[in-house]
Order: sequence, then C-alpha cells, then structure tokens
Amino acid sequence: MLSSLKFLHLHLHGLIRSNSLELGRDSDTGGQTQYVLELVKSLANTSEVDQVDLVTRLINDNKIDSSYSKEQEFIEPGAQILRFQFGPNKYLRKELLWPYLDELTQNLIQYYQKHENKPSYIHAHYADAGYVGVRLSKALKVPFIFTGHSLGREKKRKLLEAGLKNNQIEKLYCISKRVNAEEESLKYADIVVTSTKQESVHQYSQYHSFSPEKSKVIAPGVDHTKFHHIHSTTETSEIDNMMLPFLKDLRKPPILTISRAVRRKNIPSLVEAYGRSEKLKRKTNLILVLGCRDNTSKLDSQQRDVFQKIFEMIDKYNLYGKVAYPKKHSPENIPSLYRWAASRGGIFVNPALTEPFGLTLLEASSCGLPIIATDDGGPKEIYAKCQNGLLVDVTDTNQLKIVLEKGISNTSQWKLWSRNGIEGVHRHFSWNTHVRNYLSILKGHYQKSTIVSSSGIKESCLKGSSSLIKPH
Repeated sequence: MLSSLKFLHLHLHGLIRSNSLELGRDSDTGGQTQYVLELVKSLANTSEVDQVDLVTRLINDNKIDSSYSKEQEFIEPGAQILRFQFGPNKYLRKELLWPYLDELTQNLIQYYQKHENKPSYIHAHYADAGYVGVRLSKALKVPFIFTGHSLGREKKRKLLEAGLKNNQIEKLYCISKRVNAEEESLKYADIVVTSTKQESVHQYSQYHSFSPEKSKVIAPGVDHTKFHHIHSTTETSEIDNMMLPFLKDLRKPPILTISRAVRRKNIPSLVEAYGRSEKLKRKTNLILVLGCRDNTSKLDSQQRDVFQKIFEMIDKYNLYGKVAYPKKHSPENIPSLYRWAASRGGIFVNPALTEPFGLTLLEASSCGLPIIATDDGGPKEIYAKCQNGLLVDVTDTNQLKIVLEKGISNTSQWKLWSRNGIEGVHRHFSWNTHVRNYLSILKGHYQKSTIVSSSGIKESCLKGSSSLIKPH
C-alpha cells in the first residue's frame, strides 16, 4: 500500500505564492497557477501524504513583490514552496526561460541528494517543467508525472488559423523547444494527467511519444467554500463601486468574462460580437476582467496588443458606458464578481480559441452563473455534466453574437441553467474528489510496478520508503 508519500511539483513560470495569487497579472499567471496551488494544498491535507514541495523560480526584481524572492515559503502543514534561482534575477516570461533550465535541474539534483529526502513522485506542470522533470526523474530514479496544461502543437495550429506565420510563432513562443520538451515528457512520463478526455484523444494524440495507456483523466475541482451562490449586499455594493466609473446603467444584466489578456483568450472577438448586436447593447453591459494593470504601456507586447484591439472595438461600435474594464481587483473579488453577475441575471463567457479545461467556467457555475463557452476542449465535458448554458464556435463572430443573445433571452431557461450549474459542479467537480482520484491512480501504478518487480523484470518501491524507483 501507499504510505508516507512525498511529492515534488514543478511549476516554473509566472508568479506563484501561498496566498493572494496575482491571477491575470500577465500571460504566465493564470488558471494553471491556481490549479497547482490548490492541488498541493489538497494533497497535503490527506493522510497518505507526508510532504509536498512546490518548486518554482526565485525572482529578485523591484518590479514585482518581494515575496517571490523568498527561498522557502510555508503554505500549510506538510506543504511548502521552494524557490531556486536560475537565469538572471529579473522576472522573465516563460518563453525566455529555456536557456536556464539545465541550471535549475542541477540545483535540484544537488538539493535532493544533499538532503537525502527525495520525493516519491515528481509531477511537472507545462513543457518547461517537463524538461526539468524528465532529467530529475532519471537522476533520482523517481517516477515522473506530466501535465501539459496547454500544448504547443495545438497552440501552433490555432495561431496559424488566426493568420500568424511560422516564423512569427517561433519568434514569439519558441514553439519548437516547447513541442520537443512535450514530446520528451510524454515519452518518459509514467503517468500523464489530463483534465478531459478530449485533451487525451484529440490533443495529446498529436504527439509521436504519447501512449494512451499512460493517460489518466482527472477533472479539476472547485473550492466550494469560496465559490457558492449565496451573495451578500456588501459584496454586491463593492462590485457596483468597481463598475460605476464605466457603466451608465448598473441594473442591466452583465455579460462577464474573466481571463488573462492574451491572444488565445480571444477577448477582442467577444467585444466585436457584443458591438454588432443592437439587442445586447440595449439590454446588457459587457464586463471585461483581464487581470491588474497600472499602465497599459507597461504591459508586455501581447497584452498591449490585446488591449489595443479591445479599445479599437469599443471606439468602432461606440460602446462607452456599456463596457467595463477595471484596472484592479483582488482574488477575493472573483467569487463576488460571479455572484454579482448572477444576481443581475447575467452570463459568464469564455471565448477562448483553445481551452484545455476552463476552471473559470466551474467557478462561475458554482456561483449560479450560466455559461457561454468555446466548443473547444474542456467546456464540452463541463457542459455534458452540467447542462448549464451554451457552447459556440467562437471563431465565427456572428454565431457568437447570436448565442450571446440567446443567453439573455429567456428567464426560465436562465434559471434552469443556473440551478443545473450549481448542482452539477457540486456533484462532479470538487478538490476532495480530484485528490482521491489522483491518489487512486498512483496506487494503481504502485501495484502494477510491484507486480512487475515480483516477476524479476523491474525494480519497484518498498513499502514505506521515500521513493518509488523506476529506471528509465
């Protein structure tokens, strides 16, 4: 049986800390960041797990908070963040980290050999962590779990469809390095964790190294203590104050989207669809919560481009007084925003070109807010379980406009979607369920490798040891 488990989770890019996540601050700090932190916390709270280390990058940069320069940060009993410096002191976007990953690998090998406390499993999140995880797994002789979160081949396909050229994609996203790291990660992974069956069947299968038998689907969870449908007048007035500078009539149902300001999220198309609809402009407000910013000119080039296109659409369709795009919000505001929108009969929209899962859809639904989402990836499986809104081909702006109009047209239908979302998310998507499934899969892997070991073919782990050994 599995006992005294120790986990190492690798999450190398963006900004992650034990609380007050700066979600949406930039293109690298989004849903993956929240997922990894919640998974680490949930694992630490189970009886089978002794310790969880979350390894990320140590950053000394006066442009970001000093909390990201702490080498060690307590999360909760049994869980900690360990930060290792690799590359320059300053913050770098993920595409610029590739030259420094070998430095991190060596640092980690030395750290775990020195402390003689190697993990039972290494779980790498995204391609950059996969690159490090493969090498660390081999050096420490520890099984390797990989989650891509989003995949380079799929991203490249969508960007080509959107009109970018191969050389542009390579320059902006280092896509070849990313795809090569994904191929290697899939080749050497003992287990590949995906959020949806669609990811496994249609996205991971594009990789030569992918073995379907390694793939395990575990849907992410929602923290139901934060994301629930009971709203208070205090939080409603707080959100009203946030929207007041932008909107002429706060009473109108909001069309809400919450995402990072990156091209993949396709926010300008949402603004255009809204702008083309006389019905939506007359009856609703459009709320764009796209992370926090001080000055648009200080954003990275991709974010500036997204905001520029949004402002052009607002101007083109004269949407002043109808569209809100607040500069600041706290993590505590997010559940309040969902509940505020639900209390006014609004809808939540995810118009992303690609969506591996769509955690915001679960959060919104848990708060009683119906959804309209891209028909790509994870939203299909959320919709199948919850029946809580509509799916749409977001590459067709007119179709998006029509579906948005349907979303706010029928009060009884809205109420049914709202109830279905609350019940469906509670039934199918909780962190307790996620972690139980996660540990069950590892137990199956342990038993399988133990059986193989007893036949004399391959080494495996010993009960109660700090590592499960699988040579590559």
